Amino acid sequence: MKIKSMQDSWLNGFIKVGILFILILIHGCNKEDAKPVVETGTVTDIDGNIYKTVKIGKQWWMAENLKVKRYQNGDTIRNMTDNKGYIDSTIWKALKTGAYFIYDSRDTTSSNYDGKIFGYLYNWYAVSNSKNIAPSGWHVPSDDDWKTLEMFIGMDSDNKDKINWRGTNEGNKLKIQYSVEKKTSWTKSSDPFKVYGTNESGFAALGGGCVMYNGIFGVPGANSTGFWWTATQQDNEAWYRYLDYQKTNIFRFYGPKTYGFSIRCVRDENIIE
Repeated sequence: MKIKSMQDSWLNGFIKVGILFILILIHGCNKEDAKPVVETGTVTDIDGNIYKTVKIGKQWWMAENLKVKRYQNGDTIRNMTDNKGYIDSTIWKALKTGAYFIYDSRDTTSSNYDGKIFGYLYNWYAVSNSKNIAPSGWHVPSDDDWKTLEMFIGMDSDNKDKINWRGTNEGNKLKIQYSVEKKTSWTKSSDPFKVYGTNESGFAALGGGCVMYNGIFGVPGANSTGFWWTATQQDNEAWYRYLDYQKTNIFRFYGPKTYGFSIRCVRDENIIE
């Protein structure tokens, strides 16, 4: 009986040690594999469109492109999309007031009907209008707002003020490779192992293309390129950002205000969390 008791005691002790070891192992693995919690939310514009939002560092960004038809005061922004889905380039390039174009929106069966995938492409006059194109409590990001975002996701501070292609893989961290909700993706790169959207930031950038300064839709266009305005002027032009399906980094430059680019808004800093 004494021997059996000792055996039982030893067995119970062995089991307890084993369970403890497994718990420690599981805890260690979970800690190592744990990913940072991504804070998300929503914001609604004056037209009732609801956008997903994401907190990146200390900034709250829209995780979808803007597709609003009115400024905050209710005034209408000029729609340059005709009933066949085309744009009058002669009128577009002469405009000095806010306007937008909706790519591939010819009928209700279009995948981007009313901008449901890529949002709208706005000229910079819509960005700079004092009536405010952004949802209440939000604004079109400045060049510095973009730099803050870029540095948080890994861009070296020595590169933030440079022009053309900057950084290393920060562009990949902004791009979503495939959107299940919107059922679309970036064009496959010739080097998919190098150029692959990871969307680590939650920004969920898709390639919505652009309208060129002369009112012509850019080539190669949607799913291949994505352009976003900043609210910052440079002489008589304005700064923007550009992502490409064949590039891992982020392009920074300035161009004519008659370009048609996407807009992402960032939340005002004075809002208490």
